[in-house]
Order: sequence, then C-alpha cells, then structure tokens
Amino acid sequence: MNTNRNDPRVQPFRIEISDAAVNDLRARLRNARFPQPLPVDDRSTGIPSVELQDLIARWAEHDWRATEERLNALPQIITPIDGQSIHAVHVRSPHPEATPLLLLHGWPGSFLEFEALIGPLTDPVAHGGDAADAFDVVIPSLPGFGFSTPLVGASWGTAEMAASMLELMTRLGYDRFVVQGGDVGAGVAPEIGRLAPERVIGVHVNGSLGNFAGDLDDETVASLTPLEQDRVRRIREFMQNEFGYIAIQSTRPGLVGQVLSDSPVGQFAWILDKLQAWTHPAEASAVDILGERFVFENAALSWFTASAGSSAFVGYAQQGDWGSEPESSGVPTAVIVFAHDVGLRFAEERSHNIVRWTDVEGRGGHFAAMEEPEMLVEDVREFVRSLR
Repeated sequence: MNTNRNDPRVQPFRIEISDAAVNDLRARLRNARFPQPLPVDDRSTGIPSVELQDLIARWAEHDWRATEERLNALPQIITPIDGQSIHAVHVRSPHPEATPLLLLHGWPGSFLEFEALIGPLTDPVAHGGDAADAFDVVIPSLPGFGFSTPLVGASWGTAEMAASMLELMTRLGYDRFVVQGGDVGAGVAPEIGRLAPERVIGVHVNGSLGNFAGDLDDETVASLTPLEQDRVRRIREFMQNEFGYIAIQSTRPGLVGQVLSDSPVGQFAWILDKLQAWTHPAEASAVDILGERFVFENAALSWFTASAGSSAFVGYAQQGDWGSEPESSGVPTAVIVFAHDVGLRFAEERSHNIVRWTDVEGRGGHFAAMEEPEMLVEDVREFVRSLR
C-alpha cells in the first residue's frame, strides 16, 4: 500500500450551509402549497397527502446545524479530478494493517447511507470484533451527488465514474483496496475492477450487479428455483409498473432538476417515494425503517446542493450502461441479495467472477447499510477474510 498522503490536490472539507439557505428551506417548508388529495390517495399514486404534510411539518423543525456539527466531526476531503469536484469521508482505522475499503452509494441515497458502518468497519475491536477485520474507509459522494457538484462534463457512465473513484483512491495513497456498493454503486464497483484488476482486491455488492435477465423465456423461468422465479416475477412487475421514474430521469434529467430544485416538498416526495418502494417490508413505513433523521438529512443534502438533475443525469441518462454485458475482470466478486432485491446468480456469472453469493430471505431491502448493517458488515468481513 502506498503511504503517500500528501497529495496537494486533496483538501480538507467542512459542510457549511449558509444561514440564508437554511432559513429559506424552513420558510419554503412552512409555506408549502399542497394540492387537494386525489380520489385515490395512497401509495399506489404517490405519498399519501396526510403522511406527506405531516413529514414536511416535521422536516421544517429539523435542526440542520446539529446535522452539520455531527457530520463535520467526520474527516472529509474534496479534490478536483479532471475538473470535477469529488467529496468523500475518509476515516483511517486505528489498526495499522487495515484493508482500504471504498464504499459507493446509489440513487436516491448519498454518503449518509454508510455513516453508521464507520465505527464497526474501522475499529472492529471496539465493537466486539477482531483487529484483523479492520478497514480504512473511503465514502465518496459520486459525481453529480451532494457535495460532488456542480457536475462537469457530459459523459458520466459507470466507466467514467469508476475512473474518478480509482483516481480518488490513488490520491489518498491506496494502491490496493476492496470496493463495496449498492444500486448505482453496484454498477460502478465492478467497473473499477475492470479498469484496474491488479489494484482491486475484491468487489462486494448488495442487490445486483446490473444484469436483471428480465427477458427470459417461459421454459428457462420454469427451470429456475422458486426463489429465482419470484425474483423474475418481481423484475417483470417493476418494468411494467415502476419504470416511470427511470423513463423521466433518463430522458429529462434537466427538467427533473428544474422542478425539484425549486420545491423542497417535491424533492422530498420524489425521494421518499423510492425509499418507500425499496425498503422491506413494503407495507412498513420507510421513515420508520431508515429513521427520520436520515430521511430528512438525505433530502436536505439534495436540496442544498440542487443536485436532483445532476444525480438523475449521472444515474440514468448515460448511454450504453443499461443492458450491456461486459467481460469479466476476473476480480473476486461477492453479492448479498436481501429480501427486496432481485439479483440472479446465473445471470451475473456471465460477466463477473462470482466467488461468494448470499441470499437473505425475509429480511432487508435495497438500503442494506441502514436496514441490515450488522449483516452487511459481517458479509463484507467474511468475504475479505476469504481473499487473504
């Protein structure tokens, strides 16, 4: 591991949202204009009116300054990579032989997803574990998300994001490292392995590596296990009933940005709709599952950085990422699939060197770092142990 930690392009970063911006958000929330409820006013049409209005009233009372104080206790950096500002939390383990670990979020999440994992990952001894399982953690904001804005450049597919993350790890002094990701991060993580297989010790993802195999014929589906058949069914239902947000964000990210950057209620509802759809169990409140603090802070992060359009552009509007089947990098890869998600091992093995696959039935959703943090941490630890 390279110990060069003095790259002049890497600068300390502190979150400092102006009083004017905080007061403006609170005023907009308190003066929000809500429509009359639709005749069908439930989660099949969006966020139910009473639920949304109650959450907005509570968000208006949220203490952003306390959020800043807590987050600024974490060591953060910012660095320009090919003109693009890249923000990250970078926490070194107290254990000198710690393995570097890059943690990649997705949409509509942020670096906040991984906050509760920092302690167990960097200092396992303090959490009842073994020093041999210690990690140095790097938690970036992907380009176009949060403080990695404004977005510079028109080409930001998974390969371009992977290249920026690889350069970030180089600047932080890490020659070899493990990558973990979910959602968009699960697409970027294996691309880093393809770009630099000699540097990536292993790739770990939760959910899926991106090959959903939704076009299987009936004969093939009939040959699958009951668990796999259920996942194929849910993939098809998603493509039929829930694809609308992808269609909008992939074709009109600028429009999404214009609309949501002028309405915090719109920004909040747009994000909460997906948090609700992708947590487990579906009938439970996503706010209860993920915590009110995260739901408010994640929405505030998108609002203060006006990143609704750029995160949609990066996450969905890039050509060539959807449905592609690249060559395997050969990098050892592990996948954990919680109850909500739909990863299919036989489909992923065509493009990845799968050495570990864990199906979790009845527990966990798309936001594994917050829904099942202990199980996710232990799966990462066991995977990395197997690579030593």
